[in-house]
Amino acid sequence: MGMMISSSAFAHNGSIPKLYTCEGKDISPPLTWSGVPAGAKSLVMIVDDPDAPDPAAPRMTWVHWVLYNLPANSTGLPEALPSRPANALDGLNDWQRTGYRGPCPPVGRHRYFHKIYALDVVLPDLKEPNKKTLEQAMQGHIVAETQLVGTYQKAR
Repeated sequence: MGMMISSSAFAHNGSIPKLYTCEGKDISPPLTWSGVPAGAKSLVMIVDDPDAPDPAAPRMTWVHWVLYNLPANSTGLPEALPSRPANALDGLNDWQRTGYRGPCPPVGRHRYFHKIYALDVVLPDLKEPNKKTLEQAMQGHIVAETQLVGTYQKAR
């Protein structure tokens, strides 16, 4: 069956509700996952948008959230995550801040990939790494991964 991730707020490839965006309260959506392999020691979450700045001519992937060293036995994150789970560490998003920042696309309908990786290690404290640094640290340690894609387009 493998690892799976879902949200009670939106379906895979469905529209992310305004509440979780810059046009709403900009809070993190509820997420649940299952099927983490028995040998996993930690989990990593990365939320990013490969359609920036314009889905018709994407030039970059914009990072919205980076969390690592989530407990391997965890099963999700609540809506509006009040604080990171015990022992989990924050990375930097592309606003150069920690924590969740929701969809806020300048033009068009963008895709937002909510990715969970199961690792065979607990990573050292990487001192608020960006996505690239975290992915380098993860190399050779990913035992499973899954993703949930949501979309969003600003009201005009």
